[in-house]
Amino acid sequence: MLGLKLPTDPRWVNLVEKNIDEILTDHAYCEQKAASTAISLIIRFPEYTDLVEEMIALSREEMGHFKMVHDRITARGKTLGRDRKDDYVVALQKFFPKGGSRTTQLVHRLLYAALIEARSCERFRLLSEQLKDKELADFYHKLMVSEAGHFTMFLKFARKYGERKEVDQKWEDLLCFEAEIMKDLGKKETVHG
Repeated sequence: MLGLKLPTDPRWVNLVEKNIDEILTDHAYCEQKAASTAISLIIRFPEYTDLVEEMIALSREEMGHFKMVHDRITARGKTLGRDRKDDYVVALQKFFPKGGSRTTQLVHRLLYAALIEARSCERFRLLSEQLKDKELADFYHKLMVSEAGHFTMFLKFARKYGERKEVDQKWEDLLCFEAEIMKDLGKKETVHG
């Protein structure tokens, strides 16, 4: 369903399990950045009313997820650590050339968002299936379902606003590019890295 070309090495979960506090901090910031992306799309593309409506709902949902992760951090007696650069997103966003029409820029941003959500979904599935902490595994299962919905929503909007055949080709090319990025990642206790 997700179309990812290179699955995450299942051993990544072992790394996460040894560093739960790190993954929770990284995850909290991922949720915050997802909310920020939704708000950014509203600000940049206000004329797309249906997109704006969905992004309003998404920003609320993502901040709700941020709170849920933050609550887990504080329940563990920890505090939210500092944000760190997301090497995955930085590398991914080099794929499409800058510029182009507003519609092209929008489609590219939607495709990036779809792929980030797809990879998060895949990673959350692994955590939900393999974490020894069953409560945390259940938590990630619920979030996996949510991320899958976000992935399909972003891809649907990209296909709606762009020419379908061209968007599908860009999506396929982006998936191949992302697979190359993933060959060098999966060695850190981060959601994407």
